[in-house]
Amino acid sequence: MSSQRFSFDPEKALNLVLYVAREVPQATFHTISKVIYFADKLHLQRYGRLICGDSYVAMKHGPVPSEIYDMMKDVRGDGFSEHWQDARKAFQVKGKAMVVPTKAPDLDVFSESDLECLGESINTYGHLDFTRLTELSHDAAWNATDDNDIIDLEQIVATFPDGSALLEHLRTS
Repeated sequence: MSSQRFSFDPEKALNLVLYVAREVPQATFHTISKVIYFADKLHLQRYGRLICGDSYVAMKHGPVPSEIYDMMKDVRGDGFSEHWQDARKAFQVKGKAMVVPTKAPDLDVFSESDLECLGESINTYGHLDFTRLTELSHDAAWNATDDNDIIDLEQIVATFPDGSALLEHLRTS
């Protein structure tokens, strides 16, 4: 089961980056990616969906939201995508990977449950250093995936205590 069963929402993705960058002490690509990963896992476990529908790639330092990573790289100048013109107006990248918002996130794009899970993830993981975030994100789903491949949604769900029930729900909905 691929995470592509969820529709990717570029507007929500941009606002996720802005929200997390505003709330964490070190808004690096790495910290933002990990906070979003943990928020998505929590939201998937509790509510049966991902926050913005992004896919995760198993990279060396842990799972990375694929489209969000492309957005941040585009703003940094490493690529170009028509999707991210709004992103170039919403934040800057200082140095190699520090995200600096130039506008506030639009919180109206998020559901109450999105904000709940984002808040919990920011409070739990947002202050952790690179090494600790990497260690914590090297979970069973990451370990079950080859380097630079998409992490299958089933692998993420399998890390949950009630994973089999959620998998059944996702397969039948």
